[in-house]
Parts: sequence; C-alpha cells; structure tokens
Amino acid sequence: MTMNKKIEIYIHIPFCVKKCAYCDFLSCPADDKTKDRYVQALCREIEWSKDCLKEYLVDTVFIGGGTPSILEEKYIGQILDTLRSAARISDDAEITIECNPGTLTMEKLEAYKDVGINRISLGLQSANDEELKTIGRIHNFEEFKKSFNLARLAGFKNINIDIMSALPGQTLESYKETLAKVITLNPEHISAYSLIVEDETPLKDRVENGEVALPSEDEEREMYYYTKEFLEKTGYKRYEISNYAKDGYECRHNIGYWKRVEYLGFGIGAASLFKGERFSNTSDINRYMHILEKEDVMNADEVWKALNENIETLTQKDEMEEFMFLGLRMTDGVSKSDFKKIFNCDIEAVYGNVIEKLANQNLIKEAGDLITLTDKGIDISNIVLANFLL
Repeated sequence: MTMNKKIEIYIHIPFCVKKCAYCDFLSCPADDKTKDRYVQALCREIEWSKDCLKEYLVDTVFIGGGTPSILEEKYIGQILDTLRSAARISDDAEITIECNPGTLTMEKLEAYKDVGINRISLGLQSANDEELKTIGRIHNFEEFKKSFNLARLAGFKNINIDIMSALPGQTLESYKETLAKVITLNPEHISAYSLIVEDETPLKDRVENGEVALPSEDEEREMYYYTKEFLEKTGYKRYEISNYAKDGYECRHNIGYWKRVEYLGFGIGAASLFKGERFSNTSDINRYMHILEKEDVMNADEVWKALNENIETLTQKDEMEEFMFLGLRMTDGVSKSDFKKIFNCDIEAVYGNVIEKLANQNLIKEAGDLITLTDKGIDISNIVLANFLL
C-alpha cells in the first residue's frame, strides 16, 4: 500500500510541577506511580491505533501538556518507540516537545535528541520576575535562560519561546523589555499570545477580588501592535495571528491544524480530526487508565468507543466553515482553487456576499487565488471569522 496520506500526532502529558494561576488546561501534579501508569496506558492506546495509522505517513508529532519535560526521559523514549512501532514516521518529521524551565537537564535534552525530537517549545511568558510570580510560574528569567542555553548546547536548532501580553501588572514598557530580552536569545520561533482570563482559575478570582489589576484595553492594544512591528523589524515574520518565525521555521504541526490536515490525539482530553469526524478522549485520568488497563480482550473499535467523547461527524457545511475560519488565521490566507478542489464548487457560490461585504469594509482582501485578512481584519479577527459560519 502506498502511504502518502499525511497525518499529525498529538500526545498529551497532563502532569506539571504546579498549576499556573491562569491555566485552564487539562493538567495537574501527580506522583511517580500515577505517571508510570499513565505512560503505560498511553502506549497501549497508541498500540491499539496501529490499524488506523497503517495507510498514513506521520508528518509531525507534538508532545504537549501540562509539562512533558517533567517526565523521566525514559518515558518520552518509550512513547516515541511505541509510536514508531505503530506508524510510519516521515524521515523529516517535525517532532516537538513542550518544556518548562526548571524541568530540563542536559541528560534529558540529549535523550530527546537520541529519540528523534528536533524541536523544543519553551514556556517563558514574561522576562519580568514579578510578572512571572503573579501568574504562578515556577521559574525566573535567569532560570529560563539557563534552560534555553542548555537546549542550544544539546544541539537543538529549532526552538520556540512562548510569551504573553496583557498580564497582571504588566506595562507596555515591561512588555517591550520582555520582547527585547527574547530577541537576544535568537530563537527560531516566537508564539505571542494575549492573556485570556479563564473562568474557574485562581487568576480570575484574584482579578474579580481586586487583588491584581490587568492592563487597560488601550495598553493591551498597544502591546499587540508593538509585537508585530518589533518582531517583523527583527527578522520574524508573522505567519499566523499569534505566531512569528524566521524563514523556514514556521511550526508545521500548527499549520496542519489550520489547514485541516488529519490528526490523532493520544492521552486524556486529546482531540482528533480523523476520517471526517472530530472527537476527544475522556478527560478523566482514572477512567482513561482503567479502560486501557483492562485485561479482558477488547478490539480496537471497543477501545475507541470506550475512550472517546463528543464525537461529531462533520457535514460539508462544517468543513467549509472550518476551511475558512481556520485557514484565514494564517497570513497566507485561503486558496480559492483549493476550496473548489475540496468542495467541488466555487467559493463565491457559498461565500460571495460575505467576501464582498468584508472586502468593502477593508477586513479581507483578494489577490489572485488568495483571500487573506487585512491588518484591520486581523485586529478584530474573531468578529470577522464569525461571518463565515453558514
């Protein structure tokens, strides 16, 4: 069988040293026994998916969390070895692991290289130690620099740094300082997100109680504009609303999400887009491990049904909407000819009125085959993209 269909793999490691004040991700501290049980269950889930993966070539792997680097390096090796036994991984696959300062050692980094990891994503958030303390990070900027330099010494030539704006107590000047310090490290990729204060987080309570103050909307907007201006001036091209990279270092895994490449997620809460369906694993870690530890004989379909929740079969309308509102997140935009090839109709037949209206408002623009958001459209992207819901 010719394996030329690409697929992406996401592997969720839910463990962390301590949950940050702003975090609503599926993550928690855990003891060594739980970590071991979880990894064994995760490997079994991957093994059960062997038949699903046989017609695909894995193009990217993203090990996210939580804090994957909290695990002993042997477990990361075991997970990737299991994946290689269940699927064919491209020779030039992009394989990323998320790491936090304070959890990395040279031994871990060398082990990552040995098992084929070629991209590191490091969570900084801010170079200001007071801001880091306010949001509950476990590191300071000096510790972050040590981790970054360790990754360089270990030979990693593709490193992303995550930063955040609109943090409590942050000013435009302190944010500029964070960007300036990040640039001196010369990473290949920078993800720059604006803080969203999520419900049911400690930070939400502290904001509502007046214990911490967020920057004003005007200050947040200034930070947003400065990010694009400063990073593009220093050699980082914005290729997606919140992501900047040097030429050739755009994150292939994330581009796959925005282009609707099929992907399978392994681990608790992990989401998938596969064979026209979207679904996600149970978010209950005990249920997850129990299902995969059962001794009675189960076939792959039974495991799949037991693990998966929120299964949604996508209609053509759903897929058209996703093609537009995911694809337009990228600065390259969406292709009219790709739309016609996928859906067998012209984009104007479905979205002609919407495209005309938004173009007249200078929120999108057309150039040959491509439709892209304008700078004005990117500023209010959530509002613009909602127009493509049919």
